[in-house]
Amino acid sequence: MSHSRKPRSLLLPLLFVCAGAQAAVDAKAQQEITQLLDFVEHSGCQFIRNGSEYPAAEARAHLQKKLDYLENKDMVSSAEDFIERAATKSSMSGQRYQVDCPAGKQDSSAWLNDELKRLRQAPQGN
Repeated sequence: MSHSRKPRSLLLPLLFVCAGAQAAVDAKAQQEITQLLDFVEHSGCQFIRNGSEYPAAEARAHLQKKLDYLENKDMVSSAEDFIERAATKSSMSGQRYQVDCPAGKQDSSAWLNDELKRLRQAPQGN
């Protein structure tokens, strides 16, 4: 009976180690997420969440709080994960986030995905 328990007891810690390593945010993804948060903060756009408008600095703080929660749950491993899981819609109401910029209103996910594409196309070091 003790033989059947021992292999199982060794397998469980190994699964936790593998699961944790899989979801870790690498340095490149962390840099992209930070750049996206900076973009939000300095955009001059209003962030629309659950029908209310918030200034860009408050939007950044809100998204950072959601990011911290998701990272603690190992649910973010890329900038795309950040956009999809933290910056697309309210986790409470399910309503999509929008941004109101001088060029007009749009979904925050499209806005951030466009910025991510621009960041990735920019020459390195700029």
